[in-house]
Amino acid sequence: MEIYKQITDYINGFEGFSAWPEMQKIFDKAASGKPKHWIIPALACEAVGDGVEQAIPGVAAIACSHVSIILIDDMLDEDPRGEHNLFGLPAAANMAAAFQSLGLEAIHRSGLAPDVKLVALGSLNNMVRKTSFGQYLDATLTSIDESTYWKIVQSKSSPFFGAAIQVGGLYGGASIEVGEQLNRLGGLYGECIQIHDDLNDSLAVPANPDWSGNRAPLPILFAQVVNHPDRDRFLALRREIDDPKNLSEAQKILVRCGAVSYCLNAILAKQKEALSLLNTIPLANKTVLEKLFDGLVLPVWRLLNGINPNQSPSP
Repeated sequence: MEIYKQITDYINGFEGFSAWPEMQKIFDKAASGKPKHWIIPALACEAVGDGVEQAIPGVAAIACSHVSIILIDDMLDEDPRGEHNLFGLPAAANMAAAFQSLGLEAIHRSGLAPDVKLVALGSLNNMVRKTSFGQYLDATLTSIDESTYWKIVQSKSSPFFGAAIQVGGLYGGASIEVGEQLNRLGGLYGECIQIHDDLNDSLAVPANPDWSGNRAPLPILFAQVVNHPDRDRFLALRREIDDPKNLSEAQKILVRCGAVSYCLNAILAKQKEALSLLNTIPLANKTVLEKLFDGLVLPVWRLLNGINPNQSPSP
């Protein structure tokens, strides 16, 4: 059976979900897109040595948490594609909270041993708290430097992936100690994901919303704070970034000043650190998680192949 249907089947009978059609509609819509982040617990379970079927409760928990995070992010970003535009802010906020609860319930109802189940619940709960703090920082800070950027990333992005890999590993039979190592590995994966997303957002056409306001994806932050010949011009362009010509020129500066190369180096450094950690973790099939990291690096190389300082980047 296809894994996204298994996830849906697992939670369909849960109280508060089956009686809430709007939640079901949002979840079904998300599942139809087959988000790759949802199956990370299944990959971790496989890496430990068990079959992916064993991890379905953990996959469901991460899926519910992911839907909750997206609902909240879309509201904070005032994203015109967000579900809050269809259901209203109050309904979307309450459903985001309900999806968090549903994620915990997915683990609570599973057949994990009580001591392991407690660790899995704690991991998911800790992820929700840290992610909420990261979202708070991202929404409220008015000035961002490099240290603040990494603080936000390690609060907002890393905990989700740390919990996803840890919970999957626990369902695969990993010890509590190995689960903690897997959480750290997932945190590094989350940092890679954030840098990768920042690259795509900075090079997207038309201008991504992160170009405006106080937010600063890593390439834009680099171009703003590093002393390079085009810095003043870049800052002026950002103030009028809705103009396609200004966006094109600003993106050329991102390439020319080294911002894009800096991000690529950061991803490679995080990948190297992750693979070094992975080699210390006793797993039956490390290749599964190695491929997870490779999947982040290869698209970045493809992204850069067609870019030069005198040509408009494309996502």
